[in-house]
Amino acid sequence: VQLQASGGGLVQAGGSLRLSCAASRRTFSSYHMGWFRQAPGKEREFVATITWSAGMTYYADSVKGRFTISRDNAKNTVYLQMNSLKPEDTAVYYCAASRTVLASQLAVADEYDYWGQGTLVTVSS
Repeated sequence: VQLQASGGGLVQAGGSLRLSCAASRRTFSSYHMGWFRQAPGKEREFVATITWSAGMTYYADSVKGRFTISRDNAKNTVYLQMNSLKPEDTAVYYCAASRTVLASQLAVADEYDYWGQGTLVTVSS
């Protein structure tokens, strides 16, 4: 499956952005989807994930209460609504997909099989 992330940009602290990730495959609805991010000089880290049925969502503690992940299986798209952005949210954001990742491993980047190209989010102070 091919993933195309979009929606990044420059925003002031406290602002909002919505990222989108469009998938190419009709079987999108059977994939668990995740968002990860990588800041300059840092390792890629988990942000949020949503199961294939959208029945369960998980968030990193650093974004809990500020970010919301959702999906529209009819549009083959997963979203990341980011509110109350902070300068430390600055990173390249990647979407990822997996059909087989276990629930206990949803926050582990290596468990995802497909990755989008990334979209840059810059939050100015």
